[in-house]
Amino acid sequence: MRNFNFFGRLSRAFNDYPSLSKIIVVSTISGGSLIAYAEANAFNGSKGHIAHADALASNDDRRIASSEQVPKKKKVVLLGTGWGGMSFLKSLNNPNYEVQVVSPRNFFVFTPLLPSVTCGKVEARSIVEPIRNIIRKKNVNISYSEAECVKIDPNNKKIYCRATIDSRSKGEEVFAVDYDYLIIAVGAQVNTFNTPGVMENCHFLKEIDDAQKIRKNVIDSFEKASLPNLSDEERKKILHFVVVGGGPTGVEFAAELHDFVNDDVVKLYPNVQDLVKITLLEATDHILNMFDKRITNFAEQKFGRDGIDVKLGSMVTGINENEISTKVRGNGEKTSTPYGMVLWSTGIGPRPLIKEFMKQIGQGNRRALATDEWLRVEGFGNIYALGDCATVNQRKVMEDISEIFRKADKDNSGTLTVKEFQEIIDDICERYPQVELYLKNKQVRNMVDLLKEAKGDAAKESMELNIEEFKSALSEVDSQMKNLPATAQVANQQGAYLAKCFNRMEECEKNPEGPPRFRGTGRHRFHPFRYRHLGQFAPLGGEQTAAQLPGDWVSIGHSEQWLWYSVYASKQVSWRTRALVVSDWIRRFIFGRDTSGI
Repeated sequence: MRNFNFFGRLSRAFNDYPSLSKIIVVSTISGGSLIAYAEANAFNGSKGHIAHADALASNDDRRIASSEQVPKKKKVVLLGTGWGGMSFLKSLNNPNYEVQVVSPRNFFVFTPLLPSVTCGKVEARSIVEPIRNIIRKKNVNISYSEAECVKIDPNNKKIYCRATIDSRSKGEEVFAVDYDYLIIAVGAQVNTFNTPGVMENCHFLKEIDDAQKIRKNVIDSFEKASLPNLSDEERKKILHFVVVGGGPTGVEFAAELHDFVNDDVVKLYPNVQDLVKITLLEATDHILNMFDKRITNFAEQKFGRDGIDVKLGSMVTGINENEISTKVRGNGEKTSTPYGMVLWSTGIGPRPLIKEFMKQIGQGNRRALATDEWLRVEGFGNIYALGDCATVNQRKVMEDISEIFRKADKDNSGTLTVKEFQEIIDDICERYPQVELYLKNKQVRNMVDLLKEAKGDAAKESMELNIEEFKSALSEVDSQMKNLPATAQVANQQGAYLAKCFNRMEECEKNPEGPPRFRGTGRHRFHPFRYRHLGQFAPLGGEQTAAQLPGDWVSIGHSEQWLWYSVYASKQVSWRTRALVVSDWIRRFIFGRDTSGI
């Protein structure tokens, strides 16, 4: 009876004070407790909230009464609900905009965990957050339409969309949406390089549907190979899993599949375990080329010990329903190998909408939409692009070298002193980030030392350079320009940056905060976007992960796997998905992977 009274009082306390229900201890990770907060409604209809509801009604009346005095809100149309779009929506807090989200996918997917879904380590629903859950908590007027944009009309500030839901209506199939600002964040699609048979016979791993199809195919392969009327050769063909592409996605899937075979298949399918073969095909000389060489070498050696067949320099020339054909780079040797399933993970390319828009605006020869450092599509002040569909076209120093010299030469002497240049160094480094990269690679402390080195003179404050010497000192700076990687980390930072710009749009119109305009007068409205690399992980199976963090910090082992768990849990888009993902990891440790295939 005492216990019953205790739980009764506890239940009433949670009903009367909903904030208490927010605290949920999920797990203990990396020696410390990870605490998540469930997303509870502040208003749940319980007693004690009637007065609060009346107050809200009064506020609404006041808003209506004063609405005539409020200027018309600018309309922002956002295409896409991926990393860039989600980050923009979560960070936007300026109520002076009316935002309409258009996307055929009404949810956000935590894509770095897609490989974990393929073998039952994490459930698909655990890494998905409905987009309406995100927008309903905002104080900004945001609406959502489940539709696909099929055309962009920048001249009339319209987009044309097609509903992706079969509404069986007799209305127009395509509808138009007006905008004042357009944000394009539609991501990219798989690049097949026009290889014959890829679209018809391969699996991809870009969306949640792809992961679920792979998961079902993996389970079905083991079930089919367990049938008694098959020969060993037929079983080997069915259980030959081929991964094309040695990037992070392909490597992680191969590692997840290997762990599934060794941890779970050995118990559930004991008759076919020894027939499983995993082959990783990479066209270049190494897998994980974007990582440090120490990680690349360790991954290749570990896969060799685990029995994963890594074939470097192997280019796929064609795939039919039974065999995959390859050619060895260098000697041109051709082979054809039977397979059961192929995962194609070789890179990305623009979607049809982006291809058509690039042709329309004169960028047809590019691989992605070109934007300036403020993420504006080149040639348009009200169209922005971010994420995998776009690339920042960093302006070159040498294009503005004469103007930079003129700005720094305040006394119009025709020469530049070290003192004059020091006054403009910070502005140059902010406007042209390749300058800092060049100094780092040259192991030069600062720009002044670079100029002195170019002058070939003693380090004197009175040293002066003419325009030709100044050009010579900076002539190789632009060689350090690099495109940003097509990763979730980049898109996430771009979305947050763009939201910050929109939050401060009115303020920065009056008081620009960016660097000075070397061509023209005044300052740029905002600081340019700068990507800050926070590190990257490469799970290699066997509860081992390679971590490469800023500062040339590289580490590989079991402790890095726990760091991976902690980081990926903390980066979930909501506390709900944090709780689901962590509970999936705990379930897997206790009960193993889910092998239902659904």
